[in-house]
Formats: sequence, C-alpha cells, structure tokens
Amino acid sequence: MAHSANARKRHRQNVKRRAHNRAVKSDLRHFIKRYRNAAAAKDAGAADVLKTVESKLDKAAKRNIIPTNRANRLKGRLKKMAAK
Repeated sequence: MAHSANARKRHRQNVKRRAHNRAVKSDLRHFIKRYRNAAAAKDAGAADVLKTVESKLDKAAKRNIIPTNRANRLKGRLKKMAAK
C-alpha cells in the first residue's frame, strides 16, 4: 500500500484512468464487432458503422489508449473487409 500522500493520490488517479481506459477499449471492441457483423451480412448501414469505428480508433490512439500503429492496422483491415 502507498505510504506517502503523493503515492496515495497517484494510486487514486491510476485506478480512475484504468477504469476509463478499459471502458474505452470495451466500447471500441463492441463497435468493431458490430461492424464485422454488418459487413458479413452485407448490411447497408455498415459504412456508417465503419466511419464511427475509424473515429473511435483515431481518438483512442490520440489519447494513447491504444498504440497508433494498432489503430492504423485495424482501420486497414476493416477497410479491406469493406472492399470485399
């Protein structure tokens, strides 16, 4: 357990940030799955979902929740799926 006031505060901040980052990643996985299902079913709304997914990936990468290269790789793979 943290002993100094500074360490206790850092612990509180880390807990909050970890919870937020986990929520963002979970939301991202949800939208990616939704897009993959829509693309597989050749749904007309898949393009809108792809746009949302790309936006969420860019925001997560900008905030260092996921690495930039991972976001770019996922976007590329999802666009490739859309082209098929």
